[in-house]
Amino acid sequence: MTVRVVVADDQELVRSGFAMILDAQPDIEVVAEAGDGAEAVEAVRRLSPDVALLDIRMPRTDGIEACRTICAESGCRTVMLTTFDTDAYVYEALHAGASGFLLKDVRRDDLVHAVRVVAAGDSLLAPSVARRLVEQYTAGGPRRAAPDPRLDVLTARERETLLLARGLSNAEIAAELVVSDHTVKTHVGNVLAKLGLRDRIQAVICAYETGLVTAGPPRL
Repeated sequence: MTVRVVVADDQELVRSGFAMILDAQPDIEVVAEAGDGAEAVEAVRRLSPDVALLDIRMPRTDGIEACRTICAESGCRTVMLTTFDTDAYVYEALHAGASGFLLKDVRRDDLVHAVRVVAAGDSLLAPSVARRLVEQYTAGGPRRAAPDPRLDVLTARERETLLLARGLSNAEIAAELVVSDHTVKTHVGNVLAKLGLRDRIQAVICAYETGLVTAGPPRL
């Protein structure tokens, strides 16, 4: 299956460069390029791509607002690109619905990998971005003082499965809980469904906001 992608960046050379890298892949097709967030939203509405690659800082409509609109209106998944490695952007982008967050100095292979991962329904954060996100919450960032009552719907095993907020793969979670990969996949699906979460990235946010996961060595 071919992954259809919209690339949005207000710098033409940067935009064209990313588009060329992705279009060169046999399983990826860049269906449109956009110079700002408004154009990106229009392209997604018109072409129904699988993934939108969005720069954060763009004129008219910025990448975060475009991400929010795209995620609200379609099944298109979004990957954010920026030169600015800051907590505020990470937090805003993830809450807007982004499934991936990369810095613009990302390696060619990592860019391609990110698009494939996100298109497959998973999520991805650049390692430095992941560290900042974890540090934000473990340092007392925007998290609730009391446990979220939504967690009451989870079984004890499902709460344990939120170990994924530390960045563990299904296989690693299975090893820790001494269960099969299939069982972990079921638990993860139940957690996301019960809490109304889009993907693992939102599970990370939820786990830290509720205090279910506390400070510790980041494994993201």
